[in-house]
This record gives sequence, structure tokens and C-alpha cells, in this order.
Amino acid sequence: MNDERNHEPAVGNDEEYRGPAVLTFAEAGAGAEAGDGHPVQIRMWARFEPVEGRFRWAGRTAPDAVLLERTTTGLRDARLSIGDYRAVAVRLSEPDPWGGVRLTGIGTPPWFS
Repeated sequence: MNDERNHEPAVGNDEEYRGPAVLTFAEAGAGAEAGDGHPVQIRMWARFEPVEGRFRWAGRTAPDAVLLERTTTGLRDARLSIGDYRAVAVRLSEPDPWGGVRLTGIGTPPWFS
């Protein structure tokens, strides 16, 4: 059986990342103050767009009740950080039927060293 929860996070210059991350919201809500970090599990991938000269990256969070509540009430912007790497702006979309939330960003992915 392949249990993703037992894998070490893959961080580096790979085009994919799967593992823990922290979302920081600018607005208070769902029992959290503005600026509080919320831990999530994510699966992300990146691609370089040569015409634009920059990366585009996207992925999903694992189902998360707090994030589900925040996005269904309108939250769309946050900051995403992975380990000791710098936090970057991320856009949140509507939750999927399983309770995960789509994340998108532009620029250097947050897991690139």
C-alpha cells in the first residue's frame, strides 16, 4: 500500500512538491487571528512559461475543515511557506468536492531553493 503520509517532503528544484506547508491569512476568521499560520498538506507542481519568462505553479491542499470554511466565506488570498523558504503570495480557489482547495501562484515556486 502506498501511504503518502509516511514520505519525507521533497524540497528542491524539482517541478513537484508534496508535503507540509503553512498558509498565512491576512484576515481573521474561523477562530484564527490575522497573520496566524495554518498548517496544511499540499501537492504542487510548477512549469516554466518561456514566453512570459516566469514560472506558474499550482496544486491542491488535502481536505481541511478550517480552510474549507475560510474559502467558502470568500477568502482568496494568502501567503504560502514551506520549511525555511520564503513565503510567497498564493491564490485560493473554490473547494473541490473532497474538501481540498486549489492553490495557484506566479513566480519562483516556494519549494525552490
